[in-house]
This record gives sequence, structure tokens and C-alpha cells, in this order.
Amino acid sequence: MDSAEYERKIASRFASFDQDGNGYIDRQDFNAAAKAVLAEFGVAARSDRGQALYDGAEAFWQGMAGIADVDGDQRVTREEFVTGAAKRLRDSPARFGEIARPFLHAVLAAADEDRSRSGADPRVLARVMKVLGAPEEDADRLAAGLPVGEDGRVAENTIITAFAGYCGVEPPDA
Repeated sequence: MDSAEYERKIASRFASFDQDGNGYIDRQDFNAAAKAVLAEFGVAARSDRGQALYDGAEAFWQGMAGIADVDGDQRVTREEFVTGAAKRLRDSPARFGEIARPFLHAVLAAADEDRSRSGADPRVLARVMKVLGAPEEDADRLAAGLPVGEDGRVAENTIITAFAGYCGVEPPDA
């Protein structure tokens, strides 16, 4: 990957988290993401699934702030994202996956009323990623590449790993 492609990917990942486009990521961006997912799947904010999604968004924000908000101002700038979050994503995608797990679990529950079966339809992941600002081609490619079980669903752990992998960006070769 060359430097220009790396910068484009970092900018894309940052923009996906910066829901309001104000140049930094903060708690309001995670609340906006939860609200957008709820609207996409027609789930009421005051329902159990809606509240679980807002709780998951708060946990995700706390995790993101913990790994990237260097100056402690409760905002993650693009620079902090590049030097903090993106580096940590590359170094430990599993840790990032654990930070994102409560949010993604709640997203899957909001998207699929029938949680009696585990996992999710891969098209649900694509829809969620698009709602959160991922480019359509990236969302579709990621969802299409996931291993689907006999029931047509992708395991939740696989979705979490794929999401963490998507958010992590490999640096250009030195």
C-alpha cells in the first residue's frame, strides 16, 4: 500500500466515525451512529433493543477515547486517530474488536428481531456499515467475503473480527 492509499483509507475510517463531520470524533458521534442504525431498522430508541444500542455506543466511545484521546479533552482528532486508534488497531485488532463488541452485538440485535439464532445475515452488516458512513463498495465487499454457515448467517465473532479488520489500516511499506 502506498502513502496516498493509506491516507485515503485513514481519512475514510475517520470520516465513518466522525458522523457529524466536524473534524473530531466524540460521544455525540457514537450517539448519532446509534440513532442512524435504529432509524435504518425501524427500532424505537426507548425499546430494550434501542437502549442496548445506546449503551453499546457509549461503551464503544469509552473504549475509543481510552485508546486514542491523548489529551483527555473527550474528543479524538484526526491526528489522534491516526497516531492512536489506527496504530492500536493494527497492533491489536482483537482488543479493538472487544471494545466494539457491545455496540456490534446491540447493532445485530437491533437489526434482527429473531435473535434466537446466532450471528446475522451478511447483508445486515453491509447495511449497517453503509449507515455508519462506509463507502458502499467497501461494505458490500466486506459482507460478501464473510463465511456464511448453513443457515445463511455469519457468526457474531466473525463479524466483530471483520469489522475490526476493516477499521484497522495497514501502513504503507517503508
